[in-house]
This record gives sequence, structure tokens and C-alpha cells, in this order.
Amino acid sequence: MEKDKLWMEKAVNLALKGRGYTGSNPIVGAVIVKEGECIGRGYHKNFGGDHAEIEALKDCRESPEGATMYVTLEPCCHFGKTPPCTLAIEKAKIKRVVVGCLDPNSLVRGKGVEYLKSRGIEVTLDVLKEKCSELNKEFLFSMSKKRPYILLKSATSLDGKIATSKGESKWITSEESRMDSHRYRAVYNGILVGIGTVLGDNPSLTNRSGVGENPNRIVLDSNLKVPLNANILNIKDNAKTIIFTSSLDIEKKKLLEAGGAEIVKVNRDEYGGLSIVEILKELYKRGIYKLLVEGGSKVHGSFLKSGFVDEVVYYIAPKLIGGKAARSSIEGIGIESLKDAMELEFSSVEKVGPDIKLVGRRKCLRD
Repeated sequence: MEKDKLWMEKAVNLALKGRGYTGSNPIVGAVIVKEGECIGRGYHKNFGGDHAEIEALKDCRESPEGATMYVTLEPCCHFGKTPPCTLAIEKAKIKRVVVGCLDPNSLVRGKGVEYLKSRGIEVTLDVLKEKCSELNKEFLFSMSKKRPYILLKSATSLDGKIATSKGESKWITSEESRMDSHRYRAVYNGILVGIGTVLGDNPSLTNRSGVGENPNRIVLDSNLKVPLNANILNIKDNAKTIIFTSSLDIEKKKLLEAGGAEIVKVNRDEYGGLSIVEILKELYKRGIYKLLVEGGSKVHGSFLKSGFVDEVVYYIAPKLIGGKAARSSIEGIGIESLKDAMELEFSSVEKVGPDIKLVGRRKCLRD
């Protein structure tokens, strides 16, 4: 078992190389071992490309017949953008497959393991399960709950302000914090803001970390106020721009669509905002399983009120702004009783430049 853990650790490290490049797919690493030696290794490099198991088989310097394959996630057994990995494993005459964690995707969900066993291939499960699950916590959650995993991100002063009373917000936190936050844009395949952020900041919502691709850009815009010259409509990449609205303005819809945006009409919720439930269903249907909610404060308030926050990351600057008119990081109706507060568990606290970065996960995740 200890040797299994050592080889699986290598597969985990390989999987991390794919972070930011696999889109809606999970990151996966694989190692093939024969007579105590690694003869092949691979990882899922990009969305639509070969899976880790295939990469490892292609990398073999000798025949993999009789070897053991270590893979961080259960091998797929269905035809998608690529053929099933289970068929390739069987054809290669792999003797044993060691799996880090099962894939909850309804197309797999134990079927890959059962297929391998039915072909006489020995399967060992849950080696470094916690570590392998952590690699794809967002993907595993999304496949189980049928909605995106939601990370709410904010950058504030020590007293929780995101702007002064005059609306000045650039910059409260440091350049180091801003660059660190872009790493999340590489990992999450959807980034969401409200129309206030688009009108006030005209952001590009791109990933400038230097690693990974741009996330899909998502805007909540009840009345289709997005300007036709907005930066989000003028970026040439493979990411989509999706605008959620309740507007019936057909002419503006056509103009935005001509600019490359997808317009999705949803209903309003009981508080008058766009329905978060409907938005999450639409995003899931489009393969957006990891959603980074960057704001602004009204959008943060809407997600908190709806209960759809799974994790938060706060960058807190050693500054005090004060004032009732200065914007807070989360606005909206709020709660009346502390018993209704969303409880988090801090998973990490670290210093980034002069700032403090807090990461917390919700204690009880909501379906």
C-alpha cells in the first residue's frame, strides 16, 4: 500500500500540470509501473485532448502488458470527445489499475471500474482519495449536485469596504493580491459580475496570471445596459460572453448577439433580481462547472441571499476607509438573525504582499 501511495503521489503531481487548461474537464494524472519502474506517465493537457491514461500509454518506453496503472480519477467508459479510456487500458493488457477516487459523472460513476473488473483487470480504489478528490473538488461537487461550484471572491479594506464614499476602488489591495487572484481565473471556467461592474470598471475579465486560459465571461444585466463597445464584447479568444437578462428589448439583444454575446433570458426572483437558481441551471447545461463570482457587492448579496456560496476568498488590505456611504463587499437585504448567518471554516490564511488572504469553505454545502 505504501508503494501505491508513492506512485499515486506522482500521478497527483502530474495532474496539477493541467490546471487551467482543461476547461470543464477534470485534471487527471496517470503513471504506469512495471517491475517497480515507471515506464510511462501522462496528464490531461487540454480540453478535447487525450486523457491522462492515453497520454501515459503513448509515453510507455516498453510494452505495458502486465503493468500497473495509477490514475487519480476513475477511467472513463463512454465515447465523448475521445474514445473510452477503459478500452485502451484493456487493449494494452494492463494487469492492475489503482484509482484515486471515483468519478461521480453520471456517464461514469463506477461503470469504468466495473468494466475493468469484468475484463479480469484488478482494481484498487481510494488510494490517496482525499488528495485526489481535492484536485477536482469543484468538478466532483458539480457532477454530484448538478450545478456549478461557486467561489465568491472579494478585495476589501480591513473594515470590509470595496470603495470610498466617492466610488474610488483602484486599488484597495496590492498588486501582489491582484495577481494572486488571477490564478482563480485560470482554474475556474466561468467568471461572473453584475452590470454595475461592467459600467463602472469596463473590465475584460481575462486571466493575466500567465498560466491557463481565459474563463467564460458572465454578466447579470436585467435591462441589457451592456454597452456595445464594452471590453467583454471585444476580446478574441475561445471563451464565451454570456449575458443573463429579463429584458424584452429585441433590438438590443440582436446587437449584442451580433457582437458575439449569448443572451439568456431568465425570470426574476422574489426580491426582484435575476433568478440565481435559473442562472446556475443554465450555466451547468453549458458545461460551466466552476464559477468565480467577482461581484460587485449587489451580486455578492444576491448569491449569499440565495444560499449559493460554496467557498470564499477575501483579500484584505491593511487600510481603514469607514463611512456609511462607502460600499461594503456584500450588500442587499442581509439577514435579521445571527442564526441565519452562513457559517464557514477557514481552510487557509496567508500573507500576500502587505495584504491578508483568507479562504473559507461553507460548512454545509447546498444542493
